[in-house]
Amino acid sequence: MKADSKNTQIKQRRPEEVGVKEASSKLLVVDDLTKVYTKGQGLAKSKIAAVNKVTFSLERDKPEIFTLAGESGSGKSTVAKLILGFEVPTSGSIRYKGKEIAKLNGEKEFMKEVQPVFQNPFETFNPLKKIHTYLYETEKNLAEADQGQLVEESLALVGLSLAEIKDKYPSEMSGGQLQRTSIARALITNPSLLITDEPVSMIDASLRMSIINLFKRLKEEQRVSIIYITHDLATAYYVSDRIAIMLRGEVVEMGSVEEVLDNPLHPYTQLLKASIPVPNPADKWESEIALSDLETKEYLRIGCKFSGRCPRVKAICRECEPENYQVEERYVRCHLYR
Repeated sequence: MKADSKNTQIKQRRPEEVGVKEASSKLLVVDDLTKVYTKGQGLAKSKIAAVNKVTFSLERDKPEIFTLAGESGSGKSTVAKLILGFEVPTSGSIRYKGKEIAKLNGEKEFMKEVQPVFQNPFETFNPLKKIHTYLYETEKNLAEADQGQLVEESLALVGLSLAEIKDKYPSEMSGGQLQRTSIARALITNPSLLITDEPVSMIDASLRMSIINLFKRLKEEQRVSIIYITHDLATAYYVSDRIAIMLRGEVVEMGSVEEVLDNPLHPYTQLLKASIPVPNPADKWESEIALSDLETKEYLRIGCKFSGRCPRVKAICRECEPENYQVEERYVRCHLYR
């Protein structure tokens, strides 16, 4: 496929351009990040790159919502675990404010400034422990805090009050309330970066937008950058500034959310977009459109991971791994743009 627009510039990234060059303006730099797992035993043993050469960065003085999107098993949650220090990279690097994450694990400042928000709020909290005690314990770890002040301020930011949660157990709260409380707990430490892994997938559809709008407010009013991990392109389009589409551990397309989702270049991104149902106001959706489950053979496939499903596959796609190609302001990992 050739670019139709005269203004479209396509070039292959030189090797020295593949890694993000760090500057003092960077909040987070993920450079050629790779995580390899071993599957099976003996002769059946194989290695799977759950994350393969992933590269992106966030600016320190320009808060944004950066989305990692893709179907189940694409590697996006593994990227989050690597950034948070829950997993150790096989190769590549992650730097936060210029320092290697591996050297920051366990440091109080890093743990304050980079906070996770997990998928299921009911698994975040012990069902036998009252919710407000988590918030006070988090605040207590901050020596400079006045007891109770930060708890009330953080709850106010997410649209809750202490009276609404005090002395309640998780089972006595809705999923939306519990997820907002989880976010409030993360905000007590005044973080610079939130890493949110499918934060609205376990919440009723009627409440999802309240969480999504909260993320936008946190970015705009509190200057918090957010890595938003999701399989839901509809919420990604609404909330994101930039988006990276992941397939079997690789980022296959990355750029502004409008460019990528309004005019997707990679066949996989086109498939994802086509899978979003367009509602008819007169009808109810019969069922959800779902993409295929994780396929180990795609991780192990030589060449492009999408070649087995791509409608525009060529011989080279089955033989050679595609490079990252720059198309105007975004990157596409596809032989169509050589």
